[in-house]
Amino acid sequence: MRLRWIAGGLFLAATAGAQMRSSSAGFMQMMEASMAQMDRGMAAAPMNDNVDHDFATMMLPHHQGAIDMAKAELSYGKDPVMRRLAQEIIVDQQSEIAAMNLWLNKNAAATTTEK
Repeated sequence: MRLRWIAGGLFLAATAGAQMRSSSAGFMQMMEASMAQMDRGMAAAPMNDNVDHDFATMMLPHHQGAIDMAKAELSYGKDPVMRRLAQEIIVDQQSEIAAMNLWLNKNAAATTTEK
């Protein structure tokens, strides 16, 4: 009877370890996808030699990457402090994206003529 319990305990431990690795793998997949998308977005940002414009267009995918990474934390993270930080990052970065888009829309004509 004891051998069965030990074998069962080992099976449970192996299953828990596999689940932890699976969770970690899912987290890393989300993080890697977020970073790759962010890098592509920053490289493809439309530049026009106006520093303010170029800063904003490159920061948009950077901030979206932070949001996507924070969502990975919310999907897989367990620590309440880190989860709260991830929630705050999402709210803050969304607000900053909105501000940059507003600036870009307001200054679209000026940024193409001023350098």
